[in-house]
Amino acid sequence: MNNSLGNTVRLFGAGVRALLVLTLVCGVLYPLLITGVAQALFRGKANGSEITSGGKVVGSSLIGQTYHLPLANGEQTPAPDLRWFQPRPSNGLGTNSVNTRYSLILSGATNRSGDNADLIKWVTEAKAAVVKDNSTADFTVRPSDVPPDAVTSSGSGLDPQISPAYARLQVHRVAARNHLDTGQVEKLVRENTDGRILGFIGEPGVNVLRLNIALKALSAR
Repeated sequence: MNNSLGNTVRLFGAGVRALLVLTLVCGVLYPLLITGVAQALFRGKANGSEITSGGKVVGSSLIGQTYHLPLANGEQTPAPDLRWFQPRPSNGLGTNSVNTRYSLILSGATNRSGDNADLIKWVTEAKAAVVKDNSTADFTVRPSDVPPDAVTSSGSGLDPQISPAYARLQVHRVAARNHLDTGQVEKLVRENTDGRILGFIGEPGVNVLRLNIALKALSAR
C-alpha cells in the first residue's frame, strides 16, 4: 500500500515538474526567442507590414482599403471618392461594423461560376461604372480598355494591389479631380509599380494604399 502511494506521489511530482518545465520552455522561452528573432530580422513583416503616413499607421501593405464618400441620405452603398485611385471590387463579401474601411470579417471569393447571372450582372455594372467614372473631358474610356481586375474581386477579396493597366486607366480622372498634370500622376503610378518577384514570378502590381499616400503628398505640394 505504501509502495503504491509512494509511486503515485513520485509520478504526480514528475508530472508537475514536466508541466512546469514545458510551460517555461514552450510557453515563455520559445515565444520570446521567436519574437526576438522576428523583430530583429523581419521587423516590418512581424508587425503586420504596416504602412505609415504622417507618423501614423494608416493600414497594411497586405490588406486593401476602399475609398468612399460618406453615405448620403437614402443610400445603402457609398459612392466611390473619385479623387483617389480605386481598388478592386469586393462584391459579395458583406459588411461589418468593426472595420468600416473594408470588409475584413467576411472575406473570400464570390464563388460564382463564369455563367452565373449574378456575376455577369455585377461585372457588367462594374464595367459601365469604370467607363463612366474614368472618362474625362479629354479622355474617353472604352469598354475594351477595362482590365479584368477593375470589375472582379480577388480570391480573398482583400487584394491590396491593382494591375498597372487599371492604375493607368484611372490617371486622367485622378489628375482632373485633384487639379494635377497627368504626367505627374503617371509618374506616381510608375514609381509605385512593383515588378515580378525575382523577376519572373507573378505579375506587376500597384499597391493602392501606397499610391494614394503618394498622391496625397503630391496634392499637398
